[in-house]
Amino acid sequence: MKKLDWYILKKFLGTFFYAIVILAVITGIIDYSEKVDDFVKSKASAWAILVYYKNFIPYMVAFLFPLFIFIATIFFTSKLAYKSEIIAMLAGGVSFPRFTRPYVIGSLFLAGISLVANHWIVPAANKERIAFEAIYVKEATVASDRNVHLQLSNDLYVYIQSYDYTSNMGYKFTAEKIDGILLKEKLMAERASYDSVTKVWKLYNVMIRKNDGLKEELKFVPEMTRQYASFTPKDLDNNNDLMTAMTTPHLDEVIAREKLRGRENLNQYYVEKHRRTSQPFAGIILTMIGVSIASRKVRGGSGFHLAIGICISATYIMAIQFSSTFSTKAGLNPLLAVWIPNIIFGCVAAFLYRKQTR
Repeated sequence: MKKLDWYILKKFLGTFFYAIVILAVITGIIDYSEKVDDFVKSKASAWAILVYYKNFIPYMVAFLFPLFIFIATIFFTSKLAYKSEIIAMLAGGVSFPRFTRPYVIGSLFLAGISLVANHWIVPAANKERIAFEAIYVKEATVASDRNVHLQLSNDLYVYIQSYDYTSNMGYKFTAEKIDGILLKEKLMAERASYDSVTKVWKLYNVMIRKNDGLKEELKFVPEMTRQYASFTPKDLDNNNDLMTAMTTPHLDEVIAREKLRGRENLNQYYVEKHRRTSQPFAGIILTMIGVSIASRKVRGGSGFHLAIGICISATYIMAIQFSSTFSTKAGLNPLLAVWIPNIIFGCVAAFLYRKQTR
């Protein structure tokens, strides 16, 4: 690391963290203006609101990380170019690849921070943020999805037509035990409620059908209790926001569990998992695009470069949202979906870098 490297690196990181502070304050103010009526209506305390925004800021920073790093690169590099500092460096014998070395070091440093934050720190903040919103902002979930089918184990399948969280009552509950292709037991209840204290299901107007080879047994029970391990009414609510509140090890456990249960669309879980790794690499790619564009002195100065930077950042965010939606709705491979924008913009970065080197 020479003086030149430290000079550029300090400018790079300083501009990046300055941009984070400015945009975090702006997004916080905008979010507060949208939710202030909910805060007043629900009588949220000032301390609770401050804690909420302490957790809200990491969420927004993680979401806009590529935008932050790209704008920071464009902004201070265009200033170096406008003051002819880059021309002086290149005229002094510094090659363009050598000039970009501190950018690579800085982007790798920020990508490492983002990688750790995406997998552990941001999910922890999201957990508290979502809990606050559930109490003070969003209305409580009244009912589950309709016609929910879940596989609880290798031989146990359950079905429920709907569940009313207000009355803590579900309707048309069915539990089936299947051994290979043989239906060993089928339990059908008109109503079902969950006791959170004893962690058992109370079933009403139950019909139980048992098959043992050629022997069949059918009986009716007015009321009974059954315990189904790790199955609660919360499992009936497919809340996508909860994925962002899970650390990656926890998310892996949930994916394995939901896969066993036969959840219809697991791609949304895989997209969330792979996005946490692909996003930091996007920062490195966009840094190289930014330095390749902004290192040339052009008419319009920083304003022109910032306009280009914002357009490219917006295009990247749109691309990642489009590919993710295509994965969750149309079945595109989730790993490929989150890396397609990086592949495309990586090719753009390689082209611009090679052109600038020449």
